[in-house]
Amino acid sequence: MSSIKQLLSGGARQFGMLFALLALVIYFQIATGGRVLTPSNAQNLLNGNSYILILAIGMVLVIIAGHIDLSVGSVAAVTGIIVAIAIRDWGIPWWLGILLGLCVGAVIGAWQGWWVAYVGIPGFITTLAGMMLFRGLNQFIGKSNTVPVPQELQTLGGGYLPEWGPNTGLNNSTLLLGVLAIAAVVWSEFRRRASARKLGAEPVPTSVAVTRVVLFSAVIAYLTYLYGSGRVGTSFPVPALVLVLLVVVYQFVASRTITGRHVYAVGGNRAAAALSGVNIKRTNFFVMMNMSILASLAGMIFIGRSTASGPFDGNMWELDAIAAVFIGGAAVSGGVGTVVGSVIGGLVMAVLNNGLQLMGVGSDMTQIIKGLVLLIAVAFDVYNKVQGRPSIIALIFPSRRDKGTGAVTGADDAQPEVPVEAGATAAKG
Repeated sequence: MSSIKQLLSGGARQFGMLFALLALVIYFQIATGGRVLTPSNAQNLLNGNSYILILAIGMVLVIIAGHIDLSVGSVAAVTGIIVAIAIRDWGIPWWLGILLGLCVGAVIGAWQGWWVAYVGIPGFITTLAGMMLFRGLNQFIGKSNTVPVPQELQTLGGGYLPEWGPNTGLNNSTLLLGVLAIAAVVWSEFRRRASARKLGAEPVPTSVAVTRVVLFSAVIAYLTYLYGSGRVGTSFPVPALVLVLLVVVYQFVASRTITGRHVYAVGGNRAAAALSGVNIKRTNFFVMMNMSILASLAGMIFIGRSTASGPFDGNMWELDAIAAVFIGGAAVSGGVGTVVGSVIGGLVMAVLNNGLQLMGVGSDMTQIIKGLVLLIAVAFDVYNKVQGRPSIIALIFPSRRDKGTGAVTGADDAQPEVPVEAGATAAKG
């Protein structure tokens, strides 16, 4: 058991959501006669859900800070129609249209962030008003019409990495991406061992480290084959590449920067954060503005995939994003959550939805099952906290041993320490 815990960097429980995702994939692979793990279905799974996963990245920071954003679908819709009309009627190039869309998201985010952070209106009320306001603005600007978008934007929303070089039997862009991912796994393991030695700790045995690298590399190699061996002209989706880059950036921001620590501090204990020197207003403004920028990006990716912007874009997106965050382990009260966990939660919902569709389950039963999954996931999280056990988020993060007391603490226990760290950092600044 000790070797297994070392292999998984802190115990198998931290991979609870990954195991749930893997179990769903295996179940639907068997139930659908092998139609889940095919190149075309895997590509469609990411192509069709990347925009929701991008929303989940922003939403988890909002929820960690103790707020909720109900306007993301409407923000995505109004951005999409503005960008589509600007490119079609104003004659601006597609790349300038993307910059325009991000600027629209920033302006909307600043508007909502100002009401939340500086006026003091709760995020729920502010974004509920925003949901109605920007939905109406979308239909007013577009006159409830459908506006097509150019090919370049379609590539952003539903394209694939290009082919180049010699014939290897796989898409070379996907192959290169897989090689880089495996190299990152190896580098991460070396860095982990070097950090352990630097801190005077004993790194895991070499055999365990090698086994861990081999297992992760094997998974990456299989995914590389799956996405790179599809029909000619397909490969790893472009929106999925955007998603991967955003996950890397925002995971770093959330876990390694002062801004990320302040977000956890505000959501974990607002009073303690204020006493520690955290600028609560600026933090709240940041999470709301960041959410709207990502919603604008998600809206542009969606209209690219659907080849046009329409009056019904973005309907119910906020509910899917919120569900992904809570299934991924975020706490309703704030202060707890991870970017990676939220993306995994979104993938759980995506695989569930995809598998049920392949099995021919109707949309009515699909909604019922998804609702039950969300309720059970949150109930499980609440029950474990009441019992003093690790919550779902503790299944994602490694537990760590306090050197002074020998007590093992998980992610939930670690979060209250954030205000102190943030305050110390602010004091140093």
